[in-house]
Amino acid sequence: MAGPKISPKAKHCVVVLFLLAAPAVWLGAASQGGSQRELLRLEKSADAMGSTYTVQLYGYDRVKMEAAADAAFDEVRQLDDLLSNYKPDSEWSQVNQRAAEGPVKVSPELFRLLSDCMEFSRQSDGAFDITVGPLMKIWGFYKGTGHLPHRPEILAAMSKVGYRHVHLDPAARTVRFDRAGVELDPGGIGKGYAVDRMVDVLRQNGVEDALVAGSASSIYGMGAPPTEPRGWRVEIKDPKHTNRTVAEAFLKDLSMSTSGSYEKFFRAEGRVYAHIMDPRTGYPARGSLSVSVMAPRTIDSEAWAKPYFINGRQWTARHKPKEFRVFFCEDRTDQPCAWLQ
Repeated sequence: MAGPKISPKAKHCVVVLFLLAAPAVWLGAASQGGSQRELLRLEKSADAMGSTYTVQLYGYDRVKMEAAADAAFDEVRQLDDLLSNYKPDSEWSQVNQRAAEGPVKVSPELFRLLSDCMEFSRQSDGAFDITVGPLMKIWGFYKGTGHLPHRPEILAAMSKVGYRHVHLDPAARTVRFDRAGVELDPGGIGKGYAVDRMVDVLRQNGVEDALVAGSASSIYGMGAPPTEPRGWRVEIKDPKHTNRTVAEAFLKDLSMSTSGSYEKFFRAEGRVYAHIMDPRTGYPARGSLSVSVMAPRTIDSEAWAKPYFINGRQWTARHKPKEFRVFFCEDRTDQPCAWLQ
């Protein structure tokens, strides 16, 4: 994701309501007069934050289901005021415009999110970096399909990149940059954070079983669908043949995010350059084709998918938390796609 971009209203919204071909659930005669209700499945999608978000959920009350889904989409739209780096008056954009001049006080929510980002950077040895925006722009990935920049352009962008240029003051709740030109880019965490917030809203509205996805690359499964107690079944694409499935996983109160070189790339001078940037070198990362991460929170699975992709299988095996599962597809013929042991 190049960065959140939303309008006050979603560009489109699609709703589908199904009656499941499943046994009806009998409710107590005292409460329902001996009647029975069939389980409903609601699907809804909307454009927000530069991505398409989808919700599938189960329940027995259509009105409550639609209200819960609408509340979840309202939440992701409201994040525009927090995360958009396209909207000049968003809180994120205000930090980018003013933090090089002096400390900028931010909301508790944004300060917590930026603190998480700084910790991701430290723990990933700098492979995750929210200041990578200048590199994404000169490589043409910010709004386009990419192009090969000149070496001086890369060096100039690199002088503005580095999470150590961002200084957070917890006592004052401020953000400050130590040089001009530093720019925060929410592309590495925006969808994951939005999906987690949508999940929180669904739970607050009484939803227990739902699948929430941001552009199909960051997904959270709440509970389980009625036909599969293991959880929500998701497929992992073969990065060399994206119409094929190379693995599957089941999400039960769990998230999965995937980063793949096949998502956005270009060819130049006989080489392929993908959009997953190593902020420490100034060049697209090489060696991996795709990495899928399963984690309890979607912000974690999305944030860690890129450092694992960049740092590779061996680094990931040494550093990933025990509760994470990681599926690797490397750019080599002697190592098949496989779950990391």
